[in-house]
Order: sequence, then structure tokens, then C-alpha cells
Amino acid sequence: MPDITLTSVSPDAVDADVLILPVLKAEEPVVLGPGATAGAAAAIGASGAADEVSRVPAPAGIAASSVVLTGLGVAALEDASAEDLRRAFGAATRSLAGVASAAIALPGGTAEQLAAAAEGALLGAYAFIAHKSGEPKGPLGAIQVLGEGIDADLERSRIVVDAVNLTRDLVNTPPNLLFPAEFARRAQETAADLPVEVTVLDEKQLADGGYGGIVGVGQGSSRPPRLVRLDYAPAGAERHVALVGKGITFDSGGISLKPGPGMEEMTSDMTGAATVLSALLAAARLELPVRVTSYLALAENLPGGGAQRPGDVVTMRNGKTVEVLNTDAEGRMVMADALVDAVADDPDLVMDVATLTGAAIVALGKRTAAVMGTEDARSTVLAAAETAGEPFWPLPFPAELRADLDGRISDLKNIGDRWGGALTAGIFLQEFVGDAAWAHLDIAGPSFASSALGYMGKGATGMSVRTVLQVIEDQVG
Repeated sequence: MPDITLTSVSPDAVDADVLILPVLKAEEPVVLGPGATAGAAAAIGASGAADEVSRVPAPAGIAASSVVLTGLGVAALEDASAEDLRRAFGAATRSLAGVASAAIALPGGTAEQLAAAAEGALLGAYAFIAHKSGEPKGPLGAIQVLGEGIDADLERSRIVVDAVNLTRDLVNTPPNLLFPAEFARRAQETAADLPVEVTVLDEKQLADGGYGGIVGVGQGSSRPPRLVRLDYAPAGAERHVALVGKGITFDSGGISLKPGPGMEEMTSDMTGAATVLSALLAAARLELPVRVTSYLALAENLPGGGAQRPGDVVTMRNGKTVEVLNTDAEGRMVMADALVDAVADDPDLVMDVATLTGAAIVALGKRTAAVMGTEDARSTVLAAAETAGEPFWPLPFPAELRADLDGRISDLKNIGDRWGGALTAGIFLQEFVGDAAWAHLDIAGPSFASSALGYMGKGATGMSVRTVLQVIEDQVG
């Protein structure tokens, strides 16, 4: 992540390789910055549209070497939302891979708007180059924020973006290098300097403990499953949030094998686990007075000789039996076991995060996530998502769909009818949370991007980390 500093230097005098300035949407471009930049904007036909980013040589009188003009997508600065600003400045810094330094300015903006612009700039300055040979271009090296009075906001943004980037890094790591035991080790490593207790259950402990869902999904791989529990319990905490994350480090579908095209993106099927790990670590770094317990349900779903078969019946952590009709409906199996443990601590709120269903993508597209669950918990997530600027949409649990999950020879089956697949997946998980206040976040679409947008490049996006963390922050007071 780039170093980010606050300075009161004026936009025309700042010493940086690039000066980033916003442009309002209008027939004639309106650049919020030194007057000399208006001519440059007109010369290149800048319109101020969202996601429009142009880089031009700095006009006379500007100390920076070049200027990036980034569209806000609105006609007036007062109409720009925090997310508009994140998106615009993130798109700008995303375009500056390999550049040593940039300065961002928002003349006429409020402190809150400048803080959002700075956070967007940090979010956009990300690149995953761990496996590139030679000297690949890394992200933008340093950011100067031209303004004052947002020191606390900058510190929070550093922590939040670091959490988003940890999720991105974990998701972008190839599955031959990030398998359940290695994921567990990294969780321990990242929590080592924080007041967080970490417990890891291996395959023998999982079998002995009755975690039939996790064991069954992982039994086809030579790299066995794990369940990681992290607990941040600050003194005096009056609220307790439990988080459960789906951690399928690679999902082939098992014996119910997925089609080959696009299967390489199933390295991202552990995004939920990465999210709840990162959110907990950020809560600890922010010293939030809220207890947070995260469960990472980790397994690799492969069609090996010992793999779970369609037709198998497994006994879950809470004693319920499940007939496995489709081994590619594995996420709900590992999540269910972890949810039983999560609700056993009687937390005030339970959230699970998962790249759970293709049906959620069919319903909402690749940029919007679904949220289901109990009414109050669902509303809590939607309110936090609005603050964080991440798109979520509520989906229902129609009562008539529950009957589709009745097992023929067991209590439940792991899939229902084809229609409403995202809903029946959530209804399946509902069987394992009792009467807890619970929200289920299906982030299958926006967790991994095939094209860049705003501060999100291709690949892992880290989408939902900010919302989950905002939910935790909203528990304070």
C-alpha cells in the first residue's frame, strides 16, 4: 500500500510526479483545480463522466510533471457522494502503476469528501505482482493529500484499505500455494502482533468433533481441511459479533465437476474466509470495543479417490443429517458446521460471508451482492453497506422453498429445486443458526472482477470487507 500523507501545499506548487484533479460532468469540462488545467481538459475533450481518466503534461505554472483528470460523473461537487469520490480517485491511482508519487486535490470539497477521495486513492493503488518475473510495475508509490483536518480519517483509511488488500492478496494467491493448512498458517501469522486468540482444528480434530460438512467436502483432496477460529475480545466489550467465512481454497465441484471454462477463477472461492479474517484484524487494529469472533471454514473441493459422492449422507456439527445430491453445493456444507459453533457463543449478531451461488449472480449481476437473513440483521448490513459505499440488495426467504430441502433418507438435502438457488442456499444455512440474529452475504458476483471499474482492477476486489467492518463499527455505542 502506498505511503499516504497530508499536506497543506497548494495544487499548483505540490512536488509530485502526478497531480490528480477531479472534473465535473458538463458540456464544457469544469476542472476543480488551478485555472491552467481547464485548457488541457478542453484540448482532450474531457467530459467529467464517471471512470473517465486522462493523463496530460502539466500546463505552465504547475509544479507536478503531469496531471491526471478524473471524472466525477456529477455536475456539481455538492452532488458527489462519498462513493463517487472513491471511484473517481481510485480509477486515477489505478492508472498510475509504476509511478513514484501523486498528489490528490479536491478544491472546494468538504473534509468528509476529501477523506473519501483519499480512501479511494488508496483502494485504487493496488497491484498483485508476487508471481511476476523481472521488474513488473508495482502500484503507485506514495500519495499526498492536499488539505487538512482529516488525520484521523486517513489513519482509519490506512487500516481499512490494508484489510481490503489482505483479502485481495489472499484471493489472488494461486490455489497450489494457498491450501487449507497454509491459509490457517497465514491467519496465525497476520494475527500474531494483535490481541487475537487463534485456534486451528486439523482434520482429525474435525472428524472427532463431528464436523461432517467440512470433513466431507475436504476428503477428496490430499490437502486436508481446517477450521480456524479467531477471537478478538477487548476488555469491556458490550457487543459480540460472530463472522463465518466460506474458505474453499479451490472448487472443482468435486465429483459433480464444474465445466472447464472459467474454473481457474475458483481460486476465489475462499473470499468469504479472507473477508472475515481481514475484518476482524482491522477491528483489532482500530481497537474497537466490540468482541469479534471469526470462523474460517477451509477445505479444497477435489474429485479424488476418497471424494464425497452424490448420494452420501453426512452428519453435521449440530447432529442433523444431510444427503449430498450435488458435491458442487459444498460451500453451504462447510459454512453450516462453522455456523453451529458461531451461534453457540450466543453473539449479538452473526454474519456469514460466502461466494455461495451462481444464482446470486444471475439475479443481481457481477457488481451487486445479496444479503438475506433475519429482518433486523439484514437491515443492519444494508445500512452499513450504504455507509461503506458497497452495493448490496436484500433477497427474501420464501417459506414454500423450505420443503424443497427435505431429505428423502435424511433430515435435509444440500440442494433444492433449480429455481431460486441463492434463496434455497440461504434457507439451508438458516437450519444451523437457530434463533440468532443472522445475516447471510452472498458475494459470488462482486468478489472477483473480470473487468476493472473505479478503484477495483481485474481479479480479487475485496468487496464486502468495508461493509462487514462498518457493521462492527456500528455496534459501538
